[in-house]
This record gives sequence, structure tokens and C-alpha cells, in this order.
Amino acid sequence: MKYFELDEEEKEIEEAFEKGQLKPIKNLAAEKNRLQKAAAYTLAKTKNINIRLSQKVLLKLKAKAAEMGLPYQTLASSILHQAVIK
Repeated sequence: MKYFELDEEEKEIEEAFEKGQLKPIKNLAAEKNRLQKAAAYTLAKTKNINIRLSQKVLLKLKAKAAEMGLPYQTLASSILHQAVIK
């Protein structure tokens, strides 16, 4: 069996499991179905769109993306995704 180093969150989960602090999920089948749909939606094939932005907005978007180490298209997609799932 391979050994993997656990991060802090995983260590907390392991500790809670060992202490018997985790509780079973009520209505497991419905919750599993909900999570499968969410995963399918998340992994759904992407579509290309065209959008018009002012030069000022595009330059600010590119600068922010550069600060974060991301392509600006990825940042724009993330911002749109967060706006619609709220």
C-alpha cells in the first residue's frame, strides 16, 4: 500500500473518524445523486463565448490575472462562474 502525506484538513478528518465523531449521511442515495449531478455539471464540456469589454476593464482583468498567476480567460471564467452560482 502506498503512503501519502495528509494535509491539515485530511488529518482533521482522519482524527474525527478515529474518535467516532463522524455521523452517517441521512438519505444517502439522494445525497449521492445530488453530488453526482453537481460533479457532472462541473465537469461538463465548456463552450466558447465572445464578449465585448472596454479596454480599461480588459487591462485590469489581465493585470489581476497576472498577479494571481492565471491566464486572464481563466480568471474571467471563474468570476462569471462565481456570479451565477450565488
